[in-house]
Order: sequence, then C-alpha cells, then structure tokens
Amino acid sequence: MKKINSLKIPIYRDAGFYLENADKTSKAFNEETLHSREPETYIYSRYRNPTVVAVEKQIMELEESGWALLCESGMAAIDIALSVFQKGKDTGNWLFFSEIYGGTNSFIDQVLIKGRGLNIHRYYAENGSYDLNRLEKVLIEIKPELLYFEVISNPMLMVSDVKSILSLAKNTDCKVIIDNTFATPYLLNPLNMGADLVIHSATKYLSGHGNVTAGVVCGNDVALMQNAIEYRKLVGHMLSPDDAYRLGTQMKTFRLRFKQQCRNAGMLAELLEKHPAVETVLYPGLLSLPSHIIARNLFEKDAYGAMLTFDLAGINDADKKKKRDTFIGLISDQIHLIPSLGDTETILLPVEPVWGEKYPLPGMIRLSAGVEEPEELLQLIIGALDKLVE
Repeated sequence: MKKINSLKIPIYRDAGFYLENADKTSKAFNEETLHSREPETYIYSRYRNPTVVAVEKQIMELEESGWALLCESGMAAIDIALSVFQKGKDTGNWLFFSEIYGGTNSFIDQVLIKGRGLNIHRYYAENGSYDLNRLEKVLIEIKPELLYFEVISNPMLMVSDVKSILSLAKNTDCKVIIDNTFATPYLLNPLNMGADLVIHSATKYLSGHGNVTAGVVCGNDVALMQNAIEYRKLVGHMLSPDDAYRLGTQMKTFRLRFKQQCRNAGMLAELLEKHPAVETVLYPGLLSLPSHIIARNLFEKDAYGAMLTFDLAGINDADKKKKRDTFIGLISDQIHLIPSLGDTETILLPVEPVWGEKYPLPGMIRLSAGVEEPEELLQLIIGALDKLVE
C-alpha cells in the first residue's frame, strides 16, 4: 500500500483487523495475553485500536506517565481505576475524601457498596480543608488499601495537599488514585509525586469543546496497566476511534486554552469578590480560600484553575434564589447553563438544583471560564450583577 504523506492520525474504524492466516492469528492471540500497551498486531477494536493508542501517547506526554488508557467517559475511567484494585471478598478497607464529584459518590454508594459489597470509608473535610493530623490517625486506624481524592474538589474548589497526603498514604502502604480533571496536567502531574493512578474526565479540559465524551486512566506501574487493559477489554470500556481522533486534534490546543481559561477565571474571581451582589467567592487563587496556601505551594505555574464558585448575596434563601434565577436569565443568551465544564465558551451551573441536600445553597453558582476576550466576559457578568443591586 502506498504511504500517504499526511501528518494526521488515521482513523481506523475496523471492528476486527486482518490477520492473514492461522499462524499469525495464533501469534496475535498469544501476544494479547501479555496485555502490552501497544500490541504488535491488532486483533479487535474492543481490545486495542491504533487510533486510540496514538491519542493515548499524546496524553502520556501531557501527564508524564508511562501509560494511558482511554475509555468512553470519566465514569468509565473511575470504574477501571477502582476495579483493578479489587480482590473480591479479600478486598480491604478503601478510603474516599468527602469532597469529590457527585457521580463518583453515587458510584461508591450504588456500585461499590450496594453492588460489590466493599468496605468503604469516607474522610470528611472541615471548614474548607482536610486536617492532615486527623487523616494520619485514620490511615493508621483503618489501614485502607486504597485512597481516592481530587486535586481540586467539585464544586467547592477545595485544594488537597497532594504531596503531604501522598506521603502519609505511602507510610501506611496505601495505594492512591487521584482525579486530576480540574487541575489538569497544566498545573500538576501527580504521578511524579507518587500517585499510583491518575484519572481524567477527558470530556472536560483535554477535549475542551463540549462535543466529545471520554475518560482516561494514567499510570506508570506495568502490572496495573496490564490489569487495566484486561478489565477495559472485558467490560467494553473502549473509546471509539472517531472520538479518539477528535480528542487528539483538540488536545493540540489544550495548553493554550487552559492558560487563557485560568487567566479569565482569576480576573473574574477578583472582581466578584469585591462586588456587592456577591457574598462569597470560592477560587484557589484568592487569599480568602482556606486552601489557597496549599494551592500556591502545589501548582507548578502561576495559575489556579479555570473554575470558580460564587454565592450571591441576599437577605434570605428565597431572595438568593430569586437573584440567582434573575442573574442566569440576564446572561443566558451569552453564557449558557450546561451540566459540564471546560468548554471554550464560559458556562455555568446552579449548585443547589444539582447537589441538593449536600449543598443547600440557593444563591450559589459554579462557573467554568472560557477563552473569551477578558473584557467582554467581565463586562457581561459584572453588568448582570450590577442589575441585582440597582
């Protein structure tokens, strides 16, 4: 076949790959039992696909990992990462931080506890941060085999002291999974600090355009990779080659996008904190956030992420709810209410309708900063807030 002079990754839509003869078939299936990251001979796209593998290499470079495995959603990545540590009835205690994505908490309750009968413990934050002295005591007391947390929590944007937590976990021989979706590889590479696995909802910042649903698990340990490859194959958690191709093209602008998004979020957070229509602003770059010092010492660049959460001022909950709905209505033509984040366009999500009892705060809004011109974004949002206090 003639070689095509294109620099683009080909899209291999093959369900099954041509194996030519019985000897090559036997060799390919025998090699498949080794669960190599990149097979010498492809067999079936549920096992591995060359387009998907090529994009996984891009993520390896971003996350500075020895391997990366793409799957069809962030929740699929969570399932893969957690499942490779399960040992049936011999699975020991697992510990999860309380401030994590709602879908992860639902997975814990419905799948890990109710469906699989695992021994799950939760470690709760106090006053916007985790007490590491108390965490050390809990780790010694319950001796968890696995610890799971987020670098920046959703939606309260609490920053975890990753270095200290990893040190405590390793002292008790505890494996660690870190969700790096909000911080992204732009701010932090947790595998370099000793994390065992790092996951992303690649739907968010790695894609960044709101039109691809994907997840990824990253690591360095070969045995974990082999277990993850096998699990992904058996349950069918494989990303399609078309989605992988689009994700690969979008990741080429990841650093540019995220840098601008961080800049917009930081500028907006500073202005919101001074506005009379706003009671509280949660953003890691603000001195007022309890975990700001942790963020300042942790992140590798002068940036603090592209998410911010703010609570509108009001005389009571009903007043706050009314102002929230008015504010959303005033900007809805330009800033849309979408249950996602990380897009190139700024989007928002009211907290109480989504998180309910956990965060019964009717005036609170989570905002995902886009890449718009800062002046235009600030003028739109501040203009809407001004109308709330007229």
